[in-house]
Amino acid sequence: MAGVTGRGVATGDGAGHGRLFGALTILVVTALAVALVQGWGRGTSRAKAGQPASTATAAPVVLSGTDVAFIQLMIPMNDRALAFFSYLDSSAATTPALRELAGRLTSTHRAELAELRSLLAAGNVAEENIHEGHQMPGMITELRIADLEAAPAAEFGPRVVTVIREHLAQSAVVARSEQESGGSDRTRALAAGLERSRNEELVLLDAVPGADSAQE
Repeated sequence: MAGVTGRGVATGDGAGHGRLFGALTILVVTALAVALVQGWGRGTSRAKAGQPASTATAAPVVLSGTDVAFIQLMIPMNDRALAFFSYLDSSAATTPALRELAGRLTSTHRAELAELRSLLAAGNVAEENIHEGHQMPGMITELRIADLEAAPAAEFGPRVVTVIREHLAQSAVVARSEQESGGSDRTRALAAGLERSRNEELVLLDAVPGADSAQE
């Protein structure tokens, strides 16, 4: 797949392969960490006490280690992104264009979270944020938000664009690696939809006034 799909998501070249290899490495490491933390076999983990194990309509699904790693990474990535979009909505420094974009991203990220958690429940796997406190690529941490708040007013918009672009681009790469290495058809389909959404969202981001000045 040659070309560029949204700014910052290169495919078919050395940079794209490097990003994809990095995403695959993250998923492998996450899969190992999940196995150590939860002690689960393939698709056999039990949900935490007090946490719903499944929804009434969730069909059982067998999740591979890569599937679980993908889901357990995307849940905190989306959670942190939603917190960031909420911050942008409430910040007086946010431009109308960025506020509108944050609203659209909020809708898609919330829908994805519901699907991701439904898959975990269907696979009888407990949700674990094993990346808490880590500086993961594409993860919008409290530190990034603190940096924004401390930035000069003129730099706020470009920095916000950079943070959003990094999140969208990295999650698209992670979703692509799940499609190539995942075991569950349902999880791979979710990843395909997520990648499409991210590429569309990158196009929307590029349309925000001043976005070009925030290019890395």
